[in-house]
Amino acid sequence: MKKRAFLIIILLLAGFKGVLLLKQHAGSLIHSGVSGAPSVNQGTRADQAEYRTEAGAGAGSSGVQQAGNQPTAGESGEAAGKQALTLSEKQLYKGDLILVNQEHKLHKDGVMPDIVRLSKHPELLNGYGLLDNSIELSASVTEQFSRMVEAARKDGVDHFLISSGYRDFDKQDELYNQMGSDSALPAGYSEHNSGKSLDIGSTEQQMSKAPEGKWLKKNAWKYGFILRYPEDKTAITGIKYEPWHFRYVGLPHSAVMQEKNFTLEEYLDYIKEQQQIKVNVEGTDYEILYIPAAQKKVQIPNNRGYTVSGDNSNGYIVTLTM
Repeated sequence: MKKRAFLIIILLLAGFKGVLLLKQHAGSLIHSGVSGAPSVNQGTRADQAEYRTEAGAGAGSSGVQQAGNQPTAGESGEAAGKQALTLSEKQLYKGDLILVNQEHKLHKDGVMPDIVRLSKHPELLNGYGLLDNSIELSASVTEQFSRMVEAARKDGVDHFLISSGYRDFDKQDELYNQMGSDSALPAGYSEHNSGKSLDIGSTEQQMSKAPEGKWLKKNAWKYGFILRYPEDKTAITGIKYEPWHFRYVGLPHSAVMQEKNFTLEEYLDYIKEQQQIKVNVEGTDYEILYIPAAQKKVQIPNNRGYTVSGDNSNGYIVTLTM
């Protein structure tokens, strides 16, 4: 009996020592960070990592340098100073760069939401006249047009007239039936149906000869406008030369189109081919990205302004202000 009791005591002491050794080993594992969960003082890897934006980083790189732990592929892009921009199907059919022509019909979402009758908004009627009081146009596009004609006035050019603006589908059908396919487009295939285009005239003479036409051809891009149907681009646009028809596309796009002598069709093809371009306009840097329609998300930096436009076909154009 005494021998059995002695053996039991020895076994109990050995077991107690083993438990102590196991506790010490586990504590060393947690302290060294091997444990699957961080200790209270450690925090998560995302909390510990410090990030800074790398100036001038290209779209091909992350654009971000990190101090601390490198996020793995499965971690959120937001942790790397970026945000996930979700692109909706509706955005594909609206925006400053939608293409409306004989092959691309305007979607209902492509009509500007701020269409107004200009004669009822005297605050928008600065520096130009109206051919008639029924003319309508996007209010935001009209504001840019007013800025443009004010700049022209300072250059001594001040006989501007808007002869046509927004037309709804019913008005476009009526015009098409009256004038035929040689002089008009069916409803949905005219840029006038979007509210982004206008016909600009001169009260003095024809736009092809007027100072107003010459000034616009040289300077309209500075205010986001383009001459939509140039004289030497009929084979591309499908429309004969119209020195009066201007379209708002916004900066920096109008600047690139002016520099490279692009129509809207050519510009969209160029962006799609390049995928990414960087430009500087009037001291501001821009990055322009083409995103295929099948790609519904894109990572963009948190600290940049951006705009999104569809092309009314198969892609998005994301424009970042750097």
